[in-house]
Amino acid sequence: MTLQKEIIQELGISPTINPQEEIRKSIDFLKAYLLKYPFLKTYVLGISGGQDSTLAGRLAQLAIEELRKETGDNSYQFLAMRLPYGIQADEADAQKALDFIQADQVITVNIKEAVDQQVLALKQASIEVSDFNKGNIKARQRMISQYAVAGQTNGAVIGTDHAAENITAFFTKFGDGGADILPLFRLNKRQGKALLKELQADAALYEKIPTADLEENKPGLADELALGVTYDNIDDYLEGKLIPQEAREKIEAWWHKGQHKRHLPITIFDTFWK
Repeated sequence: MTLQKEIIQELGISPTINPQEEIRKSIDFLKAYLLKYPFLKTYVLGISGGQDSTLAGRLAQLAIEELRKETGDNSYQFLAMRLPYGIQADEADAQKALDFIQADQVITVNIKEAVDQQVLALKQASIEVSDFNKGNIKARQRMISQYAVAGQTNGAVIGTDHAAENITAFFTKFGDGGADILPLFRLNKRQGKALLKELQADAALYEKIPTADLEENKPGLADELALGVTYDNIDDYLEGKLIPQEAREKIEAWWHKGQHKRHLPITIFDTFWK
């Protein structure tokens, strides 16, 4: 089996999808998780204004609304969190996403003070934090905030990881890579767009250029520039198609480099080192 086929199998990608069916699968998956663990009553998700959190947020809200109707339990709630670092340049996009999601509650926590104080504390300990490392601190602070809210509301944290992100490990370990449930896992980037279209989202919500926007020295850096490969190439690879050799090599290099991010902390029983 080729590496491409192994990755496709591991990530559960289908080359073609029915958007309506995938929407239903994700909603049912989100509902089943809360029903399996009856002490959980809420979902928490950070909303950035990008495609992935917009889609996951809308799916979560629909799941919660169905749960309330089916169980009669109005304590089920979806909490959307805005987690800007200072003033977010694309705040209008985040607000447009929230308008579409229609979350039960919206909570805003500005992470700037917490992040800056952490960087200052490290500096006082003679550790100079790079711009890239500070970006990871931002991502982890956002997850700290989401878990704090989940902890106070009997909640679980939703992650937005999907196949096109997972294959390149384009997420912060224990930052946006930390979550309880991943309703988009198995979908690539273009398939996520198809679900948003089916949900009648404004095209601006899924046509926006994807960016992590964590580095202050590279504001708004597009994911594709950071990765050195396009999402079209990544999606084609995940759908089993032939792509240019250079793109294939970059994608597979990212896959190998990011393996540690896809694994829980390593134990002596893991076989990679033997």
